[in-house]
Amino acid sequence: MLDDIQAMNDKQSLRHPEKARKPDQISPRKPDWIRVKAPTSEEAAEVRRLMREKNLHTVCEEAACPNIGECWKHKHATFMILGDTCTRACAFCNVKTGNPKGAVDLAEPEHLAESVKAMGLKHVVITSVDRDDLADGGAFQFVACIEAIRASSPECTIEVLTPDFRDKGEGTVERIAIARPDVFNHNLETVPRLYPGIRPGARYFESLRVLQRAKAANTSIFTKSGIMVGLGEERAEVLQVMDDMRSAGVDFITIGQYLQPTLKHVAVSRFVTPDEFEDYRAQARAKGFLMVAATPLTRSSHHADRDFEALKAERQRRQG
Repeated sequence: MLDDIQAMNDKQSLRHPEKARKPDQISPRKPDWIRVKAPTSEEAAEVRRLMREKNLHTVCEEAACPNIGECWKHKHATFMILGDTCTRACAFCNVKTGNPKGAVDLAEPEHLAESVKAMGLKHVVITSVDRDDLADGGAFQFVACIEAIRASSPECTIEVLTPDFRDKGEGTVERIAIARPDVFNHNLETVPRLYPGIRPGARYFESLRVLQRAKAANTSIFTKSGIMVGLGEERAEVLQVMDDMRSAGVDFITIGQYLQPTLKHVAVSRFVTPDEFEDYRAQARAKGFLMVAATPLTRSSHHADRDFEALKAERQRRQG
C-alpha cells in the first residue's frame, strides 16, 4: 500500500510544488472497509472521453475520489469549473495548486451544458477550484453554468459546491443562490481547531457564514455541508460543528473518512470505524438535519442525485 502511495506521489509531485520539500507523512494501513475498485467499466471510459472532448474537468479525477469507479459506471460525475489549478494549498487536497493568472474559459458553461445533455443527467453537481486571482472568485462562472444548463436541460436539477469567496465582498454567494441552484453546498471540511494546519487559506466562521448567506438569499434552496474525520478531531468537536451547521440552517450534512492522496499531504490520524460513523449519523439526525450521510466512503457528491430526491421528500414530510 505504501508503495502505491509513493508511486502516486512521484507521478503527481508537480501538482503540488509547495509540498515538494515536505517530509513524507506515513498514514496507517487502510482497513478492509475502506478499499474500493478502480474505474474500469465501459461507462467510466465514456465519461472520461466526453470530459476530454469538451475540455472539462471533474473533481472525481482531480481530487482522487475513492468512489470514482462506482459513480462513473452510473454516468454520474461532479464537474469542476474554472480550470484545474487552485490558488489555495490545503493540506488534504489533491487538486493541482498554482496561479492561473486570471485565465477563464468563457466557453465552459456551454460545453458543460452540452455534456449534461449528452449524458442525460437528471441531477448535476458543479464545483470549482478556489480562484483568489479573480475579482469575484469565479462566482460569475457558476451563474453562467447554472443558466446554460437551465436553458438546455430544464428538467435537470442542479447542485453547486462552492469555494468560500474569501475577501470577495458581499454579493458573490448571493448571486449564485439567486440563480436558483436546487442545492447550495459549501464544505467546512474539518473542525475549527484544525483549520490553521489543514485549511490555512480559509476561516471557519467565514465558511459558516457562506452557508448562512446562501440560505438568506434564497430560502427555497437546500443547503449542504460536509466534513472529513480521521484528521485528529475529537468527537465533541464534531458534535459542535453539527450544532454550528444547524444554527446556520444547513439541511444536509456529509461525514466521510479522510484519505491521504500522496505522502506529501497530511497523514491520516486514524481510520474511524463504521460504528463511529453510525454514531455520528444518529447524533446528526437527532440534531434536526433533513439528511445525513455518514460512512467511511461518504463524499460530498456521492449519490447526490438519489440524496436530492430524499431531501425533497423529507422536507415535504416535515412540513406535513
